[in-house]
Amino acid sequence: MPTDDLMLGGTKKLPSLEMKGIIVNLEVDPPSAEVMEIARKELRETPDLARESMEELRNLLKEDEELTTPYEYNKFLERFLRPTKFYPESAYDLVKRYYDFKLKHWDLYREMYPSSVKAVFDQDLVTTLPLRDEKGRRVLILELGKKWKHKKVALEEVFKACVCFVEIAAHEPETQVCGVQVIFDMDGLSLQQVWQFTPSFAKLIVDFLQEAIPLRVKGFHIVNQPYVFNMVFALFKPFLKEKLSSRIVFHGTDRPSLHNYISPKCLPECYGGTMEMERIPSEKWYEVLTPIEHEFKEILKYGYLKAIAAKEKDKKK
Repeated sequence: MPTDDLMLGGTKKLPSLEMKGIIVNLEVDPPSAEVMEIARKELRETPDLARESMEELRNLLKEDEELTTPYEYNKFLERFLRPTKFYPESAYDLVKRYYDFKLKHWDLYREMYPSSVKAVFDQDLVTTLPLRDEKGRRVLILELGKKWKHKKVALEEVFKACVCFVEIAAHEPETQVCGVQVIFDMDGLSLQQVWQFTPSFAKLIVDFLQEAIPLRVKGFHIVNQPYVFNMVFALFKPFLKEKLSSRIVFHGTDRPSLHNYISPKCLPECYGGTMEMERIPSEKWYEVLTPIEHEFKEILKYGYLKAIAAKEKDKKK
C-alpha cells in the first residue's frame, strides 16, 4: 500500500539543536506556496501530474525483478520525480543509475552512514550553511585545504560524508524543488594534498554528479584555489560533460564574482557575505545526523540486492 511516511526507517520526529539562536535541523515540511510555484514553472509539477507520474513510476519499479526499492513510499518516488521533471521513464532511469552506482562502488557504500566517517566531521570539512540562497537552494561547503589533514582522512571518506549530506538533503521537499549550490573552498591546498587526487577518484566524483545524484545541482563554485589546483582540475576535466562543465565557476578570491551566483545575504563574512548567523561547524551536523543513523542503514537495504550479495560472497572468499 502506498504510504506518505516521512522516512524509510520509521522516524516520526527529526532531531534538531539550537546553536546561539540558530535551529539546526532538516526541513521536511511541505513546500510553501512560493516553492510550489517554482515547481510548477520549472518541474511541470501539478497535483494531477504528480499523482499520475508517481503511479506510473511505482508500476515501473514493481515490474523490475532485479531491483528492490521502497516504491510504496510516495516520498521516495518524489525524490526522483522532481529532478526529472515528473517524466516517469526518466525518473525510473535515474533510480536505476542511482542504485547501479551504489553497486559499482559497494566497498564505499557498505558503511555509508555518518559514524563511519566521524573524522571528516571532526576536521570540519563539510557543512551546510544555515540559510538557503536567494532562490531557495541549499548551500553545501567543502573545504579541502588547510583544514584537511590528508594523512588522517582519505578523499574517499570525504566523499562518503558528502553523500550522507546528499542523502539527507534529498528528503527535503524545498531542496528537491530548488536544488543545491556547492562551494569548494581550496584555501591552503598543498602539493602533498594534490597528490591524493587520482584519475579513478575524479571519475568516481564526476560519475556520481552526472549520473547518480538524486538532486538538482545548480552550481559548483571554486573559491580561494591556489595555482596547484589546476593539476587537480586537469584530472576531472576529461570526464566532464557539457552540462556539468558549464556549472563549474572559478572565483578565486573575487568575492563579487561569487556574489553574482549567491547573494551576500546568504554567505558568511569569509566569503564577503553579510549573513548574521554563524557558519555551522560540521560537528553540529554530526549531532543532528547520528540520532537518525538507522535511516542511512535502512537506505542500504535496497538496490540490486542479488548482485550485492554476490559481491559480499566474493569478498569472503
